[in-house]
Amino acid sequence: MNIGWNDNAPIYRQLKDRVIGMMLDGVLKAGDALPSVRQIAAEYQLNPITVSKAYQELVDENLVEKRRGIGMYVTEGASEKLLASERERFLSEEWPAMVERIRQLGLNVEQLLHTTEPGGTA
Repeated sequence: MNIGWNDNAPIYRQLKDRVIGMMLDGVLKAGDALPSVRQIAAEYQLNPITVSKAYQELVDENLVEKRRGIGMYVTEGASEKLLASERERFLSEEWPAMVERIRQLGLNVEQLLHTTEPGGTA
C-alpha cells in the first residue's frame, strides 16, 4: 500500500479510502486478510487508534469482518457492494458536474471519444 497523506481529509478516512480502492481494484478479494492495525501503524507511523478507526468504519459498512484473535478479513460480496455504491455516487454526485462542465465548454460526444482513443489528444 503506497500512501501519501494530504491535508484535505482526516488520515483515517484516507486510509479507509485506500483499502476501498484496493478492494475495487481486486488487490484485496473476499476472504483476504487486511494487514494488522499494528503493522499499518508502524509502517506508516500512524497512531494505532487512527488505523482502528478506519478499519472499524469498514466493519460498520460490512466490507470487512473481525475474526476474534486472528484479524480483519474482506467479506464475501464486498467488492460488488462497493462497485454498486461507487457507481451510484458517481452518477448522482460527480457526473452531473462533469456534464455541466462539458456543456460549458461546448464539447460534443465525438470530441470526448476522440480524446480517449489511442492516438487521441488525452
